[in-house]
Amino acid sequence: MLPPDDAADRFQPLRPGLVRLAYRMLGSIAEAEDVVQEAYIRWHQTDRTMIREPGAFLSRTVTRLCLDILKSARVKRETYIGPWLPEPVLEADGEEDRAEDLSLTLMMALERLSPLERAAFLLHDVFGLGFDEVATTLDRDPAACRQLAARARKNVRAERPRYAVDREEGERMTNAFFAASRSGDLSGLRNLLAENVVSYTDGGGIRNAALNPLFGFRRVAGLFLGVARKSGGELPTVLYKGPINGLPGFVTLEQDGMVQTTALDIEDSRIVGVYIVRNPEKLRHLADLAH
Repeated sequence: MLPPDDAADRFQPLRPGLVRLAYRMLGSIAEAEDVVQEAYIRWHQTDRTMIREPGAFLSRTVTRLCLDILKSARVKRETYIGPWLPEPVLEADGEEDRAEDLSLTLMMALERLSPLERAAFLLHDVFGLGFDEVATTLDRDPAACRQLAARARKNVRAERPRYAVDREEGERMTNAFFAASRSGDLSGLRNLLAENVVSYTDGGGIRNAALNPLFGFRRVAGLFLGVARKSGGELPTVLYKGPINGLPGFVTLEQDGMVQTTALDIEDSRIVGVYIVRNPEKLRHLADLAH
């Protein structure tokens, strides 16, 4: 008979990795934590003497729970107002080596995959499970899982950064972009933004946001010039500067008293992507920054 606290003692060291897996599957911190809590309940109710590899069992449980959620999530995405972005995750100390598999561009690439492709890619390429274990998790044969992962890998490869942006350069460009975009400095924006820059703003239909991605320097610069005019040149309070989903960025407290995140995709010393999350439902986990 196992001691009463055995379930918790064996589960807790695995919890962070399970949350990371669920977040990559779902793009939501709250949903990821709910899934991991449900996995813990099932783990607690299981005869653990029959489980040789708790990590594999729990990864399998979390993945299956996520796949169930993704079936309904597809319908929600189709009715979502404006661009959908994953919930922003700020980099914690010691997580620099994990930035690539948390990157916002990778998360968006995963969003375009089918649920099974996403699961196969994450379990094998990111978390290192063998295809036999992936096959058991997805209830498919190993050959089919190899094909799922290969298709996913082909689609994802184009979204991975060719090289990591130097942290100092990222900070320099973040500071310059904040100053230029919030003051309405067109010349400054011209020196920072690529001609083919794209901007995504996720307001979820709750806060004002562009209903479609904006493509090209003229439209993206126009967005920020308009924001600067409306604010009267008043700068928001900066709550955080640093990596957001692996990209340089910042968190601000806006004039409406609500938090906003901005992440920048930088290539060849030019900003090619601006990702702004304004949907308060995706920013609840950052509320403590404002206090």
